[in-house]
Formats: sequence, structure tokens, C-alpha cells
Amino acid sequence: MRKYLPTLAELIDRLSIAQLKEVFIPEHKKEYAQEIEDIIHDIEENINENNSKVSAETIRAIVVLSQMNLHIWHNESNYRKGIKDGNNLELTHGLNGIRNTAKNKIQELVGGRKDYKIDCLAADFKDWEVSWNKK
Repeated sequence: MRKYLPTLAELIDRLSIAQLKEVFIPEHKKEYAQEIEDIIHDIEENINENNSKVSAETIRAIVVLSQMNLHIWHNESNYRKGIKDGNNLELTHGLNGIRNTAKNKIQELVGGRKDYKIDCLAADFKDWEVSWNKK
């Protein structure tokens, strides 16, 4: 029996990234579609096994996570293409911290382990700060 399975937040994060790949890497669309199908299966299993309740707050955290993944994708993609204007790798690191916070928020809402390493650079990007519900 496995003891260290991906959390629901990790599966959702992976789904978000696989969805970006399916769109932005069309030559491997079929492979990413299969990966998405597999991840969706595992998300459904996780929700059923843990009796997870998905709330509006959970959905918001998923939206934030997906948004951060898209911004990171574009920033890094442009940087790799040599487009330096408007690209800031520190921003990517800061957004990754917000991304990790969103994953932790999902885990807080549905239960399960969290990642306690939140990139301190996120504090440098106040414009990106998320107004999480402070219940």
C-alpha cells in the first residue's frame, strides 16, 4: 500500500499544467488529453475516498492556481524565446509562491497535508496579492 500519494491540490495543479500543455503544445495534444483523463480520474477518486466537499472557496483557490500557472507559463515561455521586455524571473518565483499558497488553501479546505515552503519573493509583488477569505 502506498503511503505518499499526490494531494488533491497537487492533482489539480497538475491538471492545470497539463491543460496548458494541451493548448500550447498541439503536436502532443493526444498525449496531454490522455494525461488529463488520467488526472481527472484520480481527482474523482481522491474526492470520493476523502468525502471532500468542494466549496466556492475551493473553486476560487483553483482559479487562482490556474491563473498563476498561466502567468508563469507565459513569462517563462517569452523569456526562453529571448523576449526580455516585461519578463521578470523574480516575478515567476513570486507567482510560484502565490501558486503554492493556493494549493495550501485547497488542502486547508478539503483536508490533507500542506507544503510549508512558501516563496518569500511573493511578498515583493503586492499587486498580485490574493484577498483570501479570512474565516
